[in-house]
Parts: sequence; C-alpha cells; structure tokens
Amino acid sequence: MNRNRPMTQNYELYTREDLRVWRTLFERQEQLLLLHGSTTYLNAIDKVGFNADAIPNFTEVNTLLQPLTGWQLTVVPGLVEPKDFFGLLADKIFPATCWLRTWAELDYIEEPDMFHDVFGHVPLLADANYARFMQAFGAMALQWIDDEEIINLLSRLYWFTVEFGMIKEQDEVKVYGAGIISSPGEAMHSVAANTERLLFNVAEILTIPYRTDVMQDRYFIIDCFSQLYNALPEVAAIINNFKEQTISFQKPLVS
Repeated sequence: MNRNRPMTQNYELYTREDLRVWRTLFERQEQLLLLHGSTTYLNAIDKVGFNADAIPNFTEVNTLLQPLTGWQLTVVPGLVEPKDFFGLLADKIFPATCWLRTWAELDYIEEPDMFHDVFGHVPLLADANYARFMQAFGAMALQWIDDEEIINLLSRLYWFTVEFGMIKEQDEVKVYGAGIISSPGEAMHSVAANTERLLFNVAEILTIPYRTDVMQDRYFIIDCFSQLYNALPEVAAIINNFKEQTISFQKPLVS
C-alpha cells in the first residue's frame, strides 16, 4: 500500500479516521488486557499517559517517560536496519512509527504501525527492570552486529520475549509482548486452553526459528521482568560457546 510515512510527528495532520482507528483499537485491546494483560503493563499505560481519546503525542510521552527510566521515543518511517535499531536501544531510544493503519486494515496489517509500536512497546519502557533489559539487549546485539548467525539467534530471544512474551503474576499467566498486546487475535490465541506455553528457557529459545506471518505456536513465560536482564549472561555464554564450536569446526586439519 502507498502510504505516508512521516519522519516527524505533525500532530495536527491526524484525521478523524486516525482517531477513530486509535480509539477502536485501544478500547478493544483494553477489554482483553484487563483480563489477560500484565499488571505492570496496565499500570504503565497510565504512567505514559495513554488513553482512548487521544493519539499519543511523542513529545508529551517523552516528557513522562524520560524521568522514569531515561528512555525516549523517536519517529521512524518503518522498519529500521538492525545496526540502527540496536544502536538506538543501547542509547535508550525506541524507534516508532507515527502513522496509523487505515480502517480497512483494522484487524490485520502486514507491517508494524503506530498502534503496535507505541501501544504495544512503549508502556513497559516505564518499568525499570524491563527498560534495563532492553538497553542491555541492544548493547549486546551491537557487539555481534556483523555476525548474521548471532544476530539471528538474538532475534529469536527478542521475538519470544519483547514481541510475544508472557509473564506469571500471582499464579496467573499474563501477556506482555507487544505482538500480543497489540493484536486481539494473538491475545486470545495466547491464552487459549490448547496453546503451548513453556517456562522461559534461553537455551531452548535460541534454537527455535519463528514465523512472522502466522499466530505463534508457542509462548514462553517469565517469572518477573528482572529475569530477562538476568538471563543475558547465559545468552552471552551460549553465543560464545557457539562461536568456539564454529571456529573449531572450520579449522583445517593439520597433519
């Protein structure tokens, strides 16, 4: 689709349809998330000032978010190259689109729009433990940015946590990943009785390829957001072991 992809947010240019889309998506997800959303996420919505009646203004969000965890939003037109993306995360900057899907795309859009980027990702950046993980993950990925195999492994961790993670809160499994938070279909699928939900396991996650065009066939459950940051040394150890094995395999035999 040929759509406008601004590099800056000009708030006055939002249309009545944009507001209608935002309000409808917000109210629909709010009903699901009150039942199935992480309490930390729900509390964070208020901290960053999100509501159904106003499309978030990035300047106002930054004013609320920065004092909490040091994070900021910046506008991007769409998907960002890995080196730029991880560099922004390492600098506590989250790249987000400021355009919204059309009414015709309300139930499905092929690429992330502002509702996914902002409603899905931004509130949890107000949580210190989650925010610390995001920055450290970005810094780790930057160290390996020229190694496609390692970036592929790290993308699996991002996928099964930041995008499609679940968390146990007071003996109940709740959703926190942005891909679930922003999608009614994914939210209902993730909590369905026949959906596979597994305990968070870094070694397992790094072995699992994922697809972006289907409902996920499994989700991983953390105990708390600090578990994500605390798992990064294990991630680093697995990566280093992987690289050592690769180097050993590639060494020529010497007679």
